[in-house]
Amino acid sequence: MESFNYIDKVLENQKIYFESQKTKNIDFRIRQLDILKMAIEDYEDKIIKAVKLDFNKCEFETYETEIGFVLSEIKYVRNKIKRWSKSKKVKGSLLTPGSKTYIYNQPYGVSLIISPWNYPFQLCISPLIGSIIGGNCCIVKPSELSPNTSKIIKEMIKEYFEEKYICVIEGDIQINQYLLKQKFDYIFFTGSPMVGKIVMKSAADNLIPYTLELGGKSPCIVDESCDIELIAKRIVWGKLLNGGQTCIAPDYIIAHKNIKSRLIDSMIKYIEQFYTSNPLTSKDYTSVINKRHFERIVSLIDYDKVIYGGNLDTQNLKIEPTIMDNVNLEDKIMKEEIFGPLIPVMKFDNTEKLLYIIKQNPNPLALYLFTKNKKFENEILSRVSFGGGCINDTIMHITNPNAPFGGIGNSGIGNYHGKQSFDTFSHKKTVMKNLANIDIKFKYPPYTKKAYKILKIILK
Repeated sequence: MESFNYIDKVLENQKIYFESQKTKNIDFRIRQLDILKMAIEDYEDKIIKAVKLDFNKCEFETYETEIGFVLSEIKYVRNKIKRWSKSKKVKGSLLTPGSKTYIYNQPYGVSLIISPWNYPFQLCISPLIGSIIGGNCCIVKPSELSPNTSKIIKEMIKEYFEEKYICVIEGDIQINQYLLKQKFDYIFFTGSPMVGKIVMKSAADNLIPYTLELGGKSPCIVDESCDIELIAKRIVWGKLLNGGQTCIAPDYIIAHKNIKSRLIDSMIKYIEQFYTSNPLTSKDYTSVINKRHFERIVSLIDYDKVIYGGNLDTQNLKIEPTIMDNVNLEDKIMKEEIFGPLIPVMKFDNTEKLLYIIKQNPNPLALYLFTKNKKFENEILSRVSFGGGCINDTIMHITNPNAPFGGIGNSGIGNYHGKQSFDTFSHKKTVMKNLANIDIKFKYPPYTKKAYKILKIILK
């Protein structure tokens, strides 16, 4: 764990380096993206092994959701950054004749990225890409709950980047608390709403702009117009990806009463097709990150309502995919985000009941709706506030770099990915340049009745 003095020194050196203006150069930013890509490719095997050690994630999922995800993002933003970074001329107004107005993209300075354990590489490197293309220096604080991945990230960054530009700081909650007291120029946090509130308060103390990527109970709605086989397949994949430890995983299912039983049967079929009849031994099935989270998830299981699964492997921290039926809002599992392989199923028979269930929890990070009914689709989209989601799929909205990703309210503040990452890590600076000797005399005192009439005509 690094000392507080070391953190002070790194932050001071990064502020000095930022003032050298080097990071503002667009070609410099592109070179850093190329270096980051080279570093990731060089460390690919080490990253896969580290994630495996942290929570037994299989190589395919690690490449799909961690390594390949960020390599794809680097490629996308590298091809766009020159266009995004150009100043933009905007129309003037009647009050500014003979002038031109431009919007410039200005880096904030030194950014702080605090990342979580559940996607320990992706959720650390993806916002770092945003910091780089925005022209900032950066201190990265990966999660202490995924120590092997954090160690590899630190090793990789140290080998390929100067610490006066990018530096990885490891440590526990004390390090987090110390970092949050420092005067960074931007904070990007991914984690729980509870910790997000602490970050928000710390940022407010120093008036630091921030982005919060949080979580919540993301509903999965299934109406009776669907292709049950296909949607069951997509729900099971989205729910059990990464062992259910995904911030945008379907948290609970609300199925129309006429198709609920068939949906459950199909989900069981695909659980066993994906992970065999004994998922606890499947090489593709991810473990829970640690004992504390394992025990928390297990405490949510009501065995009187379990209709499939429920078996545990305490030694390897694996919980069998577990379906609970006839769940109600009073059950413990409906009181907090699950973040694990438990699948509570509820039913609805009308839209108002469905909406009532959803609105018992704060705005979710994601919502998934399976329907062929366009009217029903429009009603749900217009009446439910959520960060983002899919119609007739799960998870996949996060893969489109042309669209922003983020929460709303309790599930987050701000967005990133693609251009939104550039915008998030860039301040929009408006500059008006007066090119003429034309002067609006009525704006100066003493104000006359005639000037007042002219003002009202122009501003109406």
